[in-house]
Amino acid sequence: MWAIAAIMSAHASKRTLYAALAANAGIAIAKFCGAAYTGSSAMASEGIHSLVDTGNQVLLLYGIKDASRPADASHPFGYGLRLYFWGFVVAMAVFALGSGVAIYEGAEKVVHPTAIQSAWVNIVILLVAIALEGSSLGVALGEVRTEAKRRGLGMWETIRTHRDPTIFAVVYEETAALAGLGAALVGIGLAVLLDMPVIDGWTSIAIGVILAITALSLARRCYVLMTGQSADPAIEERLREILARVKSIEQVNEVRTMHFGPSEVLVLASADFVDDTLAGTVERIVSDVEDGIREEFPEVRRVYIEAQSTMRHREALEDIGEDVDALEREGDEEED
Repeated sequence: MWAIAAIMSAHASKRTLYAALAANAGIAIAKFCGAAYTGSSAMASEGIHSLVDTGNQVLLLYGIKDASRPADASHPFGYGLRLYFWGFVVAMAVFALGSGVAIYEGAEKVVHPTAIQSAWVNIVILLVAIALEGSSLGVALGEVRTEAKRRGLGMWETIRTHRDPTIFAVVYEETAALAGLGAALVGIGLAVLLDMPVIDGWTSIAIGVILAITALSLARRCYVLMTGQSADPAIEERLREILARVKSIEQVNEVRTMHFGPSEVLVLASADFVDDTLAGTVERIVSDVEDGIREEFPEVRRVYIEAQSTMRHREALEDIGEDVDALEREGDEEED
């Protein structure tokens, strides 16, 4: 069952990326044509923005392929973390190419302003682009809505904590795209109405700032995931509930989770079993718990349960300088 869910998740991610790729590729061509015809700096910046977004979708599609490689001796937990690396590369591309070029283009136009010709061409292209970007964002938000229902969370909370960069990167990018398009529409309109071409340059700079903020936000999300973020707290809570109902377990010492990809979660647990529990009973309990948690959370690929006394477990943590209570508190803070 978890394998089917993982495949469905991958297909949903690809569907989101293909929708964004098609929209951005067409929009980029239209924007560059409009910029060449009218001489608008803001439109040129928007063209660069869409071109970068198109390249980013290609990178994320490659990232899905790279991350889907099966586990081997050198990567025993698979290659899922590589998708977060490609998400980080996308963030840097938005920052360095999209933001940097837009701000440079705008600064040039501020220093050497030139009148915009046939501004109506830009207006038409921007309105069409808003419609296409909005439809692409709608596809991504549809995936977020499905995830939100599954996890019982609100839309914003789901976006903020989503572990799949192919989803949240598109949401970030398309939201920034709509903000940039709105800025370009207003800037070009004011530049023509007030006969102040310099506004066009400042609009391009504003678009660059929007892209920079988006890139830094995206980079932060990917950085957290690349460095071993825990899974949805609901997984840990549910596992503790399952273990707490097992009569042969006196106490659950610790539960730790880690994402090795959007749909690959590693779960480690330590439990204090009743001293006279037979080895065969422990094996059966462990198997039943694994089956139960995987059925409820398909993204959990591997579950390891350690039988260890509470006292020995805490001693082991102290030996390596860790405090299980502090770790649990920090887990909640890390999510923020």
